[in-house]
Amino acid sequence: MAVFLLLYSRRWVRSPDVVGWPKGVAIVALVVLTVAAVVLFSLRVLRAARAHPAHLGPATVRWLVAGSLSAVVLGVISLVMGDHELWSLAPATMLSIIAVFLAPGRRRILIASGVVAAAVIGAGAGLLAGESWLFAAAFPAGMVAVAAWATLGMLWAWDVAERLDQARELAAEVAVKDERLRFAADLHDIQGHHLQVIALKAELAARLVQADPARAEAEMREVQRLSTDALSDTRAVVQGYRRTTLEAEIANAAKVLTAAGIDARMAADPDAAELSSAGRHLLGLVMRETTTNVLRHSRARHAEAAYQVSDGLARLRVANDGVSDPPRGDTGTGLAALAERLQAAGGSLTWAREGDRFEVVATLPVEVAAGVAG
Repeated sequence: MAVFLLLYSRRWVRSPDVVGWPKGVAIVALVVLTVAAVVLFSLRVLRAARAHPAHLGPATVRWLVAGSLSAVVLGVISLVMGDHELWSLAPATMLSIIAVFLAPGRRRILIASGVVAAAVIGAGAGLLAGESWLFAAAFPAGMVAVAAWATLGMLWAWDVAERLDQARELAAEVAVKDERLRFAADLHDIQGHHLQVIALKAELAARLVQADPARAEAEMREVQRLSTDALSDTRAVVQGYRRTTLEAEIANAAKVLTAAGIDARMAADPDAAELSSAGRHLLGLVMRETTTNVLRHSRARHAEAAYQVSDGLARLRVANDGVSDPPRGDTGTGLAALAERLQAAGGSLTWAREGDRFEVVATLPVEVAAGVAG
């Protein structure tokens, strides 16, 4: 809009017919209108980004008034100069800016009123100048309609994009919460049954302590057995939750990264089945850790993972851009701990940063013993 205003005003600002204070007033009005347009659109867009509705605060009202007065001045000067084509550009610009701060119903009324007013003023100016009143009425009316359509269309696209970003963030949060709920439900089902039976057996043993000590002792032994079973079942649930495979983690990474608005590209070798289950578990842990690091330590827009098997060696490479705080390798956890586990299994894990790009490469023999991997 600023560019259009400057191009439009060049015709009469440089004209020798406009001299003295009218030219100065026109230049000041042009500057005020341009600044008002930038400030008002910024206020509206920032409010949309924060998911707050537009609110006409004192600062907003002042800029609206200043921009409106400037648009009227520019329109009047253009009409006085005989510019019956583009005189409505400045008023149409300001009218479309005002419209973005109004509710849809009032917005339509304002735009319709502006179209009618522009047509009437243009027709009157055309008749006074002895020109075609039809063209003089249609062109400024069309200018108002097109300016409003372009402005509101861009604002609508911005709001839609902002909602999509919020939806991606929400999808990522929901995925994490769903997984937590699933694990909590499994743990509740396992422990709830065992604890209820243990409570009943313990209550029965307490009642039999005086009347039948032998029976009470047998019930307490049963409580001990149930407690051991509950502990074993709980460990099994946790191990099943933690147990992972490369295929599952690649699929999960693609889903989570995409939900976070990251362009994720995953490529897997068809020969992935050659890798032992223990090896797929280790590389799956690497894939999980790198995915977490992408979300935690970067503002990535692109991420990629490639897995292939050749000459008895499996190789997983994960890379992303937008690195702001790369994970440290000397913390004893994360990548450093995984590097030790892969090294013990005969493989390796390396990582490097180049500019804002971070890359992790894991290699592992196709045949990995389950004990070593664990």
